Amino acid sequence: VVLDAGHGGGDPGKIGVDDSLEKDLNLIIAKKVQKLLEQQDVEVVMTRESDEGLNDADAPNKKVQDMKRRIALIEEEAPALTVSIHQNSLPSSPVTHGAQVFWNRQEGAEELAARIQEALNIGINAGNEKLPRQIPDSIYLMKNITAPGVLVECGFLSNTGETAMLQTPEYQLRLAAAISAGFLQGV
Repeated sequence: VVLDAGHGGGDPGKIGVDDSLEKDLNLIIAKKVQKLLEQQDVEVVMTRESDEGLNDADAPNKKVQDMKRRIALIEEEAPALTVSIHQNSLPSSPVTHGAQVFWNRQEGAEELAARIQEALNIGINAGNEKLPRQIPDSIYLMKNITAPGVLVECGFLSNTGETAMLQTPEYQLRLAAAISAGFLQGV
C-alpha cells in the first residue's frame, strides 16, 4: 500500500481554527497508519516521511511538480492500494464534523472506501455517520493514478472541537486504527 500524507513543505493544506496545519496532522496520522499496517506485515511505502513536498525548491510551480512526483512514485510502486490522508474544512459551517472517505474510479477502490468508512463510523463518527463518496475528477492525484485509491478526510479543521481532538495523540491513534482496520478487512 502507498500511504500519501497530503500536502507538505511549503504547501500547508487547510489551516485550522487554531492555526494548526493540515500537512502536519496528515503526516502524524499517516505515520500511525504505517506503523499499524507494518505490524500486520503489510508492505507500506510513504510518499513523504517529513515536512517536505516532493518538489524542487526552485520549481516554478511547486504544487504541480509535487503532484506529478507523487503520481510517478505511486505508479512506479504499482501498489495494490493507495490511501491519501487529508483534513477537511468548511468555514461556512463550523458545526460540520466527522471523517469521510472518497474513492477513485479504479476497480476495488469503492469496496476499500466502504470498509474504511464503516470502521470510521464505528470508531470516530458514532451518531454522525457518513457515507463514502466517489471522488470528483478535480482531485488530480486520484484522477491520475491507476491503482485503486481512497482519500480519507479525517476531520474538519473549521470545527473548533474537532480541531482540538485532531491535535491529541489518542484521537490520532483512533483515526489510524479505524483506517487500518478498514484496510485490513479486505486483505
